[in-house]
Amino acid sequence: MDGLFELLPLLILLAIVGLWLKLSRAREMAVAEARRQCERHGLQLLDETVGLSGVRVRPVHGQRRLERCYSFEVSIDGNDREPGRLWMVGSHFTGLSLPTIEARMRDDHDGPGTPPRTSNVIPLPPRDGQRRLH
Repeated sequence: MDGLFELLPLLILLAIVGLWLKLSRAREMAVAEARRQCERHGLQLLDETVGLSGVRVRPVHGQRRLERCYSFEVSIDGNDREPGRLWMVGSHFTGLSLPTIEARMRDDHDGPGTPPRTSNVIPLPPRDGQRRLH
């Protein structure tokens, strides 16, 4: 019985190291998935890193599993930093939240001196043969 109490600190240390290695591998998978999703959506992953921002219990196939949320930053046009998040259960990608390009559009088609629009509705030019009503 005395030997068990001597081994207990070593077992706890081994469990902590094992958990750290498992979480490091999960983070590496999250970085790879964030990179893939940014390429797919035409965004630039900034700092090439993600950070664990939350953990929640989620039912998956009738079992309760831990779902990890990772936060990262992306750039739409190279001059901005926007937040992004992805969720993973084990090594499986389960969700994604990215900024939209429409949210960052800044009157690209308007001339200089045009006041900024206050809504997200983009006016369409009139069709040929139709007049614009004011």
